[in-house]
Amino acid sequence: MSSHNTPLARQSRQESVVALLDDVEGLVSPPDICMRLFELIHSPKTGAKEISEVVSVDPNLTTRLLRMANSSFYNFSRKIDTVTRAVTVIGNAELYQLVLSISAVKTFNNIPNELVKMETFWRHSVYTGLLARALAVRANVLHPERLFVSGLMHDIGSLILYHQRPEAMRDILLLADGDEEVLYQAELERFEFSHASVAGQLMGKWQLPEELAEAVAWHHEPERAEQARIETYILYLANHLVNESEQGNFMGSPKADIQISQAMLEEIGLQEDELFFAFEEAAEQFPTTLQALM
Repeated sequence: MSSHNTPLARQSRQESVVALLDDVEGLVSPPDICMRLFELIHSPKTGAKEISEVVSVDPNLTTRLLRMANSSFYNFSRKIDTVTRAVTVIGNAELYQLVLSISAVKTFNNIPNELVKMETFWRHSVYTGLLARALAVRANVLHPERLFVSGLMHDIGSLILYHQRPEAMRDILLLADGDEEVLYQAELERFEFSHASVAGQLMGKWQLPEELAEAVAWHHEPERAEQARIETYILYLANHLVNESEQGNFMGSPKADIQISQAMLEEIGLQEDELFFAFEEAAEQFPTTLQALM
């Protein structure tokens, strides 16, 4: 057994990630509104009125929420013009994830860094989330909207590392030259953890489901996921496919075509032609979703 994979080594890596996040806790703590909503949706006595009252306190959040509700992301036939109506048609749990997504964009935009264009970062993240959701729908995964959240937040650990380890990450980005897999391996060699493990740990702080945190933590090594294998493989696949695209790639230039193994498709439960239709759906939703979140 490699010394890097012993229980002691894993514990040491986790402690390092926790310490890293503790240093930026004031910058990345979930907003109070998210914590309040989390409590409300887990209360059997909560109705749409109580939830809408909490959301409506924040005019900016309300505007973005209604913009999302009326975008092609949902494609409702009727206009959603109140938060109460949005809660009713979207549902409590998904509304929480939507509010969390909107809040996450705002929160992580506040992390100072000089190593990445935030527009490029969020284009990649939003596109990955949309494609992950579209793939999950075709794979008959329960509550596929969860995969949008995991895609949106899968690289937030990078923003932490850019802020906390700027010199090391500048070297790693130069080495990677736009290849996210090279970047991931270089992070492991340099820190013994990666942006993926940082993001997975951070998602726990944001009260996200464990299976989503695991999918994010292993989105570069999906075979290591234990409880959320399908979700992790979907996120891995979405991330790679988006990196091939012109408008959603990781660092501003698309990668060469990647080979998707039949074994991976079977693991998820997809046919190869479904990848095209999922990508087409994500591409259609991408402009309005990006605009709504930004």
